[in-house]
This record gives sequence, C-alpha cells and structure tokens, in this order.
Amino acid sequence: MNLRPEGSIVIGIGELGATSRNGESIRTHALGSCVAVIFMDPKTRTVSMAHVALPDSGISSAKAKENPGHFADTAVPALVEAMQKHGYQGTGKGLIVKLVGGAQIVDPNNVFNIGKRNVLAIKKALWVRAMGAVAEDVGGVLSRTVSVDVEGGKVVISTPGKPDREI
Repeated sequence: MNLRPEGSIVIGIGELGATSRNGESIRTHALGSCVAVIFMDPKTRTVSMAHVALPDSGISSAKAKENPGHFADTAVPALVEAMQKHGYQGTGKGLIVKLVGGAQIVDPNNVFNIGKRNVLAIKKALWVRAMGAVAEDVGGVLSRTVSVDVEGGKVVISTPGKPDREI
C-alpha cells in the first residue's frame, strides 16, 4: 500500500488499504477478473478496499498470510480488521459493501471463470458474516479502475471508452 502526496492510497493486486482521513481516497487500477471489495462505515467515515485476485487461499496459505487481500476468503476478514483499526467496532454488520470487477478478460472460452468465481467467493465470505453488497458493477469483458473517497463515500468507476459512473 502506498500513500500518494495528493491523498490517494493506491492498492495493487492482492493489497488492501483503509483510511478515515478527510480528503483521502483509495484507488485500484486495471481490475480484469480481479474484484475490488469496498467497505464503508457511515459512523466513523472510514473506507477500505481490497484488490482480490483469486477466490480461495487454499492454494497458498503463505501468500494468504503475506497478502490477505489476494484471496476472497481472507480479504473480507482482513478488511473488517482494517476498518477496526480506524474506529469501526463491529464484525461486519452495518458496513456498506460494494463490489467492482470480475470481468471475463483473458479467458474467452470460459475455461477458468476466475472473474465469476471471485465474485461468488466474495459473496460467500460476506454471507458468512451476515453481510451483502448494496451495489455492484461486476462481470462483462472490460477492465475497470475504481476509487472511493472518504468524505462522501463516493465510488467512481472508470472503464476504457465509457463515461465514468458512480455506484
């Protein structure tokens, strides 16, 4: 995770970040089959995001410990923990959840379905905590960049060749 001078935390594949500072935002680029999981707490005005690459940490427990944001099943609890470090006092309930990504980019014959599998694994990890997404922009065949700002909790999605949109 890195903090840019302009107040934007940029997270890469498998990373996660959280902030409650006014004027800051969290951004991730080039979501293909990866999924951005975004949590927002209206009480503490905290936002967090993970750039999930794969559905299940069972393939590498070492990688899951090093980068819990890399896998759907470890990203959700890690995001809750990150929110708690910024004042959130729950275990997931009450958070606003949004999902972005999960496209079918490099697998035109649907052999692996990583994007779809990522989305389903994230929804399962949320369900276990009695959570669910209130908005999502998932699937399709185009890459996405997404950012969320602390002040208004606005989630903005950019896709090549399309106007920016908010969910």
